[in-house]
Amino acid sequence: MSYDARFRVWRGDADGGELVDYTVEVNDGEVVLDIIHRLQATQSGDLAVRWNCKAGKCGSCSAEINGMPRLLCMTRMSTFTEAETITVTPLRAFPVIRDLVTDVSFNYAKARQIPAFAPPDLAPGEYRMQQVDVERSQEFRKCIECFLCQDTCHVVRDHEDNKEAFAGPRFLIRAAELDMHPLDARDDRADFAREEQGIGMCNITKCCTEVCPEHIKITDNAIIPMKERVAGRRYDPLVWLGTKIGLRRG
Repeated sequence: MSYDARFRVWRGDADGGELVDYTVEVNDGEVVLDIIHRLQATQSGDLAVRWNCKAGKCGSCSAEINGMPRLLCMTRMSTFTEAETITVTPLRAFPVIRDLVTDVSFNYAKARQIPAFAPPDLAPGEYRMQQVDVERSQEFRKCIECFLCQDTCHVVRDHEDNKEAFAGPRFLIRAAELDMHPLDARDDRADFAREEQGIGMCNITKCCTEVCPEHIKITDNAIIPMKERVAGRRYDPLVWLGTKIGLRRG
């Protein structure tokens, strides 16, 4: 079964653009990326869109569908009615290159700032980890770096001047993952999250968790525990004393 759907797709570049109306055929089982590809093939051969795997694992085809940050390849057309007009626009938090393609280099710059995993001074075979520790940080390794969480975070989405001081949820969970790792020898992850990543600017609205295609509990399992660790390390007098005399890492 097929029908003609109404699409509004943003067309333009860094200098500006507009929403363009299209009518395009939709078939059973298709996703929004299929429709964008059909537009390219039949009506707008110069329409720019970034994609790769079409399986929800590369994170390339991030865009906003009816104002919601989503993956084009994981948004089924069956979730919309036949009478609905579907609007597809580029990620709002990042500069537009052309059409649906945005410049997400901000995220890679933030990634390079995070201190790498520091292995402990142990001989081969002496590494020991409990399964619970493996599972705790493994959740955050599922991130496909689609940057939907970065796009929906109002700290960077609505305030361009915050980008220098705020890393965003994707990289706050990276810092939390390393901080939770029992074999990471660095003891300043919480300080880094406060001083360099701006974790205090996050007010835990959970909008990042809501759009994550991997269903990572970004706020509850990463950002809130890291905030608590930052607060304890900085303001709890017993924790502060313990770090000074070497009884605990903080």
